[in-house]
Amino acid sequence: MTNHTDAATTPLRTVLRAAGRVGRGIRWYMTTLMGDTAYATYVAHHRREHPDEEPMTERQFWRQKMDDQDRNPGARCC
Repeated sequence: MTNHTDAATTPLRTVLRAAGRVGRGIRWYMTTLMGDTAYATYVAHHRREHPDEEPMTERQFWRQKMDDQDRNPGARCC
């Protein structure tokens, strides 16, 4: 006995899974582009490369990052 609802929801589930993957990819791209993951990336790098030193606090990190951007504006739009 075949269940018709399973056959109908399989393509829908496939589309929803794909949409979820696309949404997660867009979220990752935007948070990375906007710098939301910059501090976490810095801490991971610092712990890997300098395990015996404490990383900067998040406040210190952002202060230094903003100071560096003010000194070297590069191709910033603002």
